[in-house]
Amino acid sequence: MILLTFNIINNKSDFKDHYRIDDNEITKITVDNVSSILRILENNNILATFFIEVSIVDALQPLIKKIISKGHEISIYNANSNAKEIEKAKKSIEDFTEKIIRGIRQKDVTLSVHELKQMEFSYISNIENANILFPLKRLQRSTEIIEENGVSIIPESISPYSQIPYNDFVFQTVPLKFYQNMVNETLKNEDFILIYLNSWQFTDFEKFRFRIPFYRKFNSGRTMSDKLESFLKWLNENELACARVKDFVF
Repeated sequence: MILLTFNIINNKSDFKDHYRIDDNEITKITVDNVSSILRILENNNILATFFIEVSIVDALQPLIKKIISKGHEISIYNANSNAKEIEKAKKSIEDFTEKIIRGIRQKDVTLSVHELKQMEFSYISNIENANILFPLKRLQRSTEIIEENGVSIIPESISPYSQIPYNDFVFQTVPLKFYQNMVNETLKNEDFILIYLNSWQFTDFEKFRFRIPFYRKFNSGRTMSDKLESFLKWLNENELACARVKDFVF
């Protein structure tokens, strides 16, 4: 089973050469990127889970409703928010969508399982920071879902073929054929593969001059969209099933 997930995070950043755009324009870039992802998913009849960063939940209400209307799952992304902010964002989404938010993804700053259980989260998807060295570092750790205090904790997936994780940078960087081989080898040993991408990877960085590392621009924008399209077509051709996280865990 493939658990395809997307992080929608706050794109505030420095810009090059005195170039500036305001928050509304940054939000529009995010909406356009996610809309492109939604079209690709719809073209291939695949459902996914979108993790929305706490700080932009209110600004993205129309987009969140659109994601849900397409049949996808909405969960929370915690970059650096406290418990009160997370609980408020969760309740806000549940109020305007009338859908229960089951999952949360955390990076760097993490709340305890006990705290998240009190907020009625059902699963936690923790990820690590992916820099130029980390994504290609060989890893050894458990990839099994564990349950703690009634909450399912889902680890990052790792390819036994290469011991490389299925993070955003790996998908963007490695050749598609190599990535497909990773998927095939992993599914021989594991029940699922958790893949996560970031919506900002679909940004045209030639047009919008965010100051980001050169290696993050590689294969971004339209190239990233084309690669995702090709990957999803390959999944369908090989009859590899995809599911929203909540459907697989529960």
